[in-house]
Amino acid sequence: MNFLAHFFLSGKDDHLMVGNFLGDYLNNAQVSQLPPAVQKGVALHRAIDSYTDQHPEVLKGVRRMYDRHSKYAPVIIDVFYDYFLALNWSTYSEQPLSDFILDAYACLKRHHHLMPEPVHTYVPKMIADNWLETYATHNGIAYTFRRMSHRVSRPELLAGALDTMVSHFQELNTEFNAFFPDAIRHAKAFVKQVAPPQ
Repeated sequence: MNFLAHFFLSGKDDHLMVGNFLGDYLNNAQVSQLPPAVQKGVALHRAIDSYTDQHPEVLKGVRRMYDRHSKYAPVIIDVFYDYFLALNWSTYSEQPLSDFILDAYACLKRHHHLMPEPVHTYVPKMIADNWLETYATHNGIAYTFRRMSHRVSRPELLAGALDTMVSHFQELNTEFNAFFPDAIRHAKAFVKQVAPPQ
């Protein structure tokens, strides 16, 4: 899953949220320099990713789009699932999405000093361009894939990703809503059971 879902699955814990955000950007040596509670957030991020990659509902969507998007199918699903979380937000949270997003940005600002380059540089752009809210719109999803296309080795495989989502909208929405309650339970169990590194 992408940023919005990872933030949501961190609950209201600042340390988990910032660690969860940093999970894809740090090597193990960098992680070991973080406060233990933030390290737990990184571990949560990786546990969520591992669980997501193996979930049968997620794999349905990945298989459906593999012919068109090949190795980027799982990455595309991650972005789609942020869209579907925004779409179904009131099912999973009593807090308005706009308020949640402001809280997430405030958390990133409070912990900006923990972030290495280039993350330290692009977080202000992320906030200024309101990436989290753009996931709730088709234009925002298209913008996300355009941004990603500059960082991947085969950008042509991202072409038409939004069309893929529109074409399989109902199936993807159904699969997301079958998967996400399981992801919530998994994240809560991880947080409860795993102590921060010492």
